Amino acid sequence: MSIYTQTARFDTGRALTEDELHRLAPSIFATDAHESRSERFRPIPTIEVLRGLEREGFVAVGAKQGTTRDPGKAPFTKHMIRLRHVDAMHKHAVGGTVLEMLLKNANDGTSAYDLMAGMFRIVCLNSLVAQTGTVDTVKVRHSGRAVEKVIEGTYEVLKSAEAVMAAPQDWSQIRLGRDERVAFAEAAHVLRFGDAEGNVATPIQPVQLLAPRRREDANRDDLWSTFNVTQENVIKGGLRGVRVDAETGQRRRMSTRGVNGIDQDVKLNKALWVLAERMAQLKAA
Repeated sequence: MSIYTQTARFDTGRALTEDELHRLAPSIFATDAHESRSERFRPIPTIEVLRGLEREGFVAVGAKQGTTRDPGKAPFTKHMIRLRHVDAMHKHAVGGTVLEMLLKNANDGTSAYDLMAGMFRIVCLNSLVAQTGTVDTVKVRHSGRAVEKVIEGTYEVLKSAEAVMAAPQDWSQIRLGRDERVAFAEAAHVLRFGDAEGNVATPIQPVQLLAPRRREDANRDDLWSTFNVTQENVIKGGLRGVRVDAETGQRRRMSTRGVNGIDQDVKLNKALWVLAERMAQLKAA
């Protein structure tokens, strides 16, 4: 289930109810740690953190739970929540883009409380994890005062992340030539489909990542549009190709899957953001 499409209305910013959160990511409500954890591991139910953040004006507008092959870990597994500060929407929004906080946690030992800055583009129901030189992930260990530390970290990330709100406007003014757009897509292609050595074995071509999925992005050659179109194609999947068996020569149609894993989602989004940011710096130079 996608954190971006199977959640509350994004254009209104309506907060998810606890019943909705439980349906989307039940491990948010885990009160104990998985049996594999030692006594030093101090599980703090994510719902307690969310209730503390809500008192500060941060509300959950999206949630997703990871999968596990161990049925016993399902109630404790990794989850990610999208948060907005409802009283400062005007401050943290520009055009169709809204700044958000992403909170990742698990009670099975696979994740500490992990806070990140995120950007949400309303036109395509797409969330982007923004990483710049001044926006870093804040991690909070499962220990005493976890709720207070997460709240403090949220304000810390939010303050630093406000600088990224210039990207939609600034990058929209940067025009890319055809070769530059293809180079961007080629780098994204390796990020998405390359193995540990960077080798790519897929019939999907880099230029397919530049194909817009909506009318608003058609015939746009600016960096912001190129970044968003590429990001959506990388994350959502659905790209079609024809795979040829090397031994038999048999042709088989295939389609890419969407990125559903929480960690892979975050990793790809961060890498694409850094790629776009570097492109902007090169163009400015």
